[in-house]
Amino acid sequence: MAEPEVSSAAVGGGGRLRNAFGGVLCAFTLLLIGVVAFSIRLFSVIKYESVIHEFDPYFNFRVTQFLSKNGIYEFWNWFDDRTWYPLGRVIGGTVYPGLTLTAGTIWWLVNSLNIPLSVETVCVFTAPIFSANASWATYLLTKEAKGTGAGLMAAAILAMVPSYISRSVAGSYDNEAVAIFALIFTFYLYVKTLNTGSLFYATLNALSYFYMVCSWGGYTFIINLIPMHVLLCIVTGRYSSRLYIAYAPLVILGTLLAALVPVVGFNAVMTSEHFASFLVFIILHVVALVYYIKGLLSPRLFKVAMTLVISVGLAVCFAVVAVLVALVASSPTKGWSGRSLSLLDPTYASKYIPIIASVSEHQPPTWPSYFMDINVLAFLIPAGIISCFLPLSDASSFMVLYLITAVYFSGVMVRLMLVLAPAACILSGIALSEVFGVLTRSIKFQLSKLFDDSSAASGDSGPESSTNSTKSENRNKKSETAPKEKPSKKNRKKEKEVAESVPVKTKKEKRLLVLPFELSVMGILLLIVLGGFYVVHCVWAAAEAYSAPSIVLTSRSHDGLHVFDDFREAYAWLSHNTDVDDKVASWWDYGYQTTAMANRTVIVDNNTWNNTHIATVGTAMSSPEKAAWEIFNSLDVKYVLVVFGGLVGYPSDDINKFLWMVRIGGGVFPHIKEPDYLRDGNYRVDAQATPTMLNCLMYKLCYYRFVETDGKGFDRVRGYEIGKKHFKLTHFEEVFTTHHWMVRIYKLKPQKNRVRGKLKKLKSVNCTKLVNQKTTELD
Repeated sequence: MAEPEVSSAAVGGGGRLRNAFGGVLCAFTLLLIGVVAFSIRLFSVIKYESVIHEFDPYFNFRVTQFLSKNGIYEFWNWFDDRTWYPLGRVIGGTVYPGLTLTAGTIWWLVNSLNIPLSVETVCVFTAPIFSANASWATYLLTKEAKGTGAGLMAAAILAMVPSYISRSVAGSYDNEAVAIFALIFTFYLYVKTLNTGSLFYATLNALSYFYMVCSWGGYTFIINLIPMHVLLCIVTGRYSSRLYIAYAPLVILGTLLAALVPVVGFNAVMTSEHFASFLVFIILHVVALVYYIKGLLSPRLFKVAMTLVISVGLAVCFAVVAVLVALVASSPTKGWSGRSLSLLDPTYASKYIPIIASVSEHQPPTWPSYFMDINVLAFLIPAGIISCFLPLSDASSFMVLYLITAVYFSGVMVRLMLVLAPAACILSGIALSEVFGVLTRSIKFQLSKLFDDSSAASGDSGPESSTNSTKSENRNKKSETAPKEKPSKKNRKKEKEVAESVPVKTKKEKRLLVLPFELSVMGILLLIVLGGFYVVHCVWAAAEAYSAPSIVLTSRSHDGLHVFDDFREAYAWLSHNTDVDDKVASWWDYGYQTTAMANRTVIVDNNTWNNTHIATVGTAMSSPEKAAWEIFNSLDVKYVLVVFGGLVGYPSDDINKFLWMVRIGGGVFPHIKEPDYLRDGNYRVDAQATPTMLNCLMYKLCYYRFVETDGKGFDRVRGYEIGKKHFKLTHFEEVFTTHHWMVRIYKLKPQKNRVRGKLKKLKSVNCTKLVNQKTTELD
């Protein structure tokens, strides 16, 4: 009797050892995934330098500098008078503070440990650090849905996916750097609560949602997606107490915490983006009440109670809907923000809010951009969807719903490809894990079958082994016939049905899932090659496509690499050659950089909160020189900055953005009309351009003295010679042009002394009168 106990103990010890080794290997793999996620985003630092990228990150960097220098209380009360002159901006109440507080906390911790890192260095490396965190959060989320293997695969894919790399390279200090991690981690805690029904995880889920609200305006995606999933579970008959615990605390605690963020405030309960969560909250409680009553009453009384509950519930729902409709109808935008309306109606922004439509990342994506950003994942996603239905659970249905909504929103706005990336990686990881599982199982089965056949053919099984096998069979029979508690007749019938059905099912499954050995090996090799192509594409995208900072540009030609550092050259000139209180006017794209790098007051910047102010600048750029001078002079502007790429072929210059200035300005000031700047519906700057276009301020500031560069005035971006080549400026004077003519700075000429001119005129009139009198006297 002692022998079986020893063997079972040995088997148990082997299982524990295998589990321990598997846990160590999993942890080591996750560590490597984190290292890969961090390292692949360092190409921008290696190839260029440790510098902040793009436009918005410069504002975040400036705010983080202020926070680290002055503290949290000064940050909340900071009124910035260097932006949106003469209006200013209350920073603490208009910014999502999650990114700033995160980087400020990291900077404080490393300096507390006597590690001398600057604020800029911390800001540069915040995004790569949180990309590793996002990969680990993806592992946790996918593991809850489909197991450890799928989680590791999804984490590895997310660590390298180009769509996420585009917003998280070193130096990309934007809100999405930490928000994607918060998004995935919130989804993980929601699914974890669904699977466990733990109130602890539900509370953590609300706190994670609060961090997401602090970090990014995309938190509305969470507070609408989770209610959609809860409603889906209710409709498909999957309601449980775990669903209630996962959702109810999130709505209550999450909404209360979200209202504490100044930029959100009462919008958490007053805007249409949040109403769906409250409506589903009411429906969930009605369903919970119905299930509770069903457990207490008999079927006949339950029908009566159901009629009462449904009537009262419908009355409450109608009352709530009526209140919501009244609140929505009282708002001119029906309670939705402009960006939300542009997501629900892709044509809304182009019709009513051109300032939103003018942003390149708010445009719909093209098909090549999908292949560029998610590559082979586009072909693996359908297989992942099928795997989620085999079998379908609450967690897997949430993954499918997440993918469907993310695909829609990414199709409306290219920026939201970032939200699609985690869903694509999760479903692709599930698909690859299932396929690898089938292929490796097939190889294992075929090899074991091959070894069994070879051993049987060689006659290795002797009498001793046969006696041992018979002994073990007898032991198994004895253990199976051990005395048990006598089950009831009903239970015995059920057990018999299960015993009959299970072996047949497993045999069929094995028969279906076992593939030929050669085919399995070929499949694994093809998947490895496919993974290699994906890795090569991701590395290329990280190194070439997404690592170049917009502040420093490069180009390659037959004579080598060329670096264009004109932006920093222009901002340095402003910083050293203008007064501290001078005001600089430019298009809103360059407002954050001008304030952060030149430390000068700007009229508009990238916050775009005041459409009228931006339209005023657009009107000035679209007006003739004298009218533009009057507008800028009324705003106390001393310098005007324009970006021009006609000499070096830089396409993102102000001439290419000029029609948006016309549209935005014309939306507020009707005398600016877009057809006046078009010739037969075409935008031209050559000899065929309209007189309005040739005489506007933007044209003159960009093309002033341009003919001196090559004698012809050939614009390399537009591809033809300019129409008006030789002209002089009357109200502006050129003070600085960068080395490659990419940034040009002009100063407003002082106003003429009108009183002095009148006195001169009076003197000349009096002199002529005196001369006339003297001549008459002589006559």
